[in-house]
Amino acid sequence: MAYCDHFKLADDMIDHLDNVIGGIKDPFITSRYVGFVAVAAVTVYELAIKEIFYEFARRKHKVFGNFVDKHFDRINGRIKLSIIREDYLPHFGDKYLQRFESKIKKAEEKSIRARKGSIKTAYGNIITWRNDFAHEGKIPSTATYHEVTKAYHTGKAIIDCLAEIMRR
Repeated sequence: MAYCDHFKLADDMIDHLDNVIGGIKDPFITSRYVGFVAVAAVTVYELAIKEIFYEFARRKHKVFGNFVDKHFDRINGRIKLSIIREDYLPHFGDKYLQRFESKIKKAEEKSIRARKGSIKTAYGNIITWRNDFAHEGKIPSTATYHEVTKAYHTGKAIIDCLAEIMRR
């Protein structure tokens, strides 16, 4: 399965909610969807990251693929940018970390120039909002439904950068 196929789960839900949210006039009610979108976003990010690492390892060697599949089986939302940089990529070699840093920098500049915002900030915000909602039951008070869906879509660029550098 291609890593980006995992995005369809959240994309379909967001497309549906976009139609529902438009008819809701009460901002209190729409704010309740923010946490659910954040949870769905981090879930598909996690699935995509696992898929990227697994496919990379599988292409290298069947046994390596099996090991990586088991190793990343329980990352459980541990997908912050700092964790990818410090815990995951170094296992594959320094050149992958350097490529990732370079790719992120270029994608960040491109996104900001296109007025889409910071991909790093969007990605980090989604994870923070998800953690607040999933672990503390707090609905992010600083994010609207529109902001959380925009951050999800913008943050996908981080995953795209990872996928690009993990190609053989």
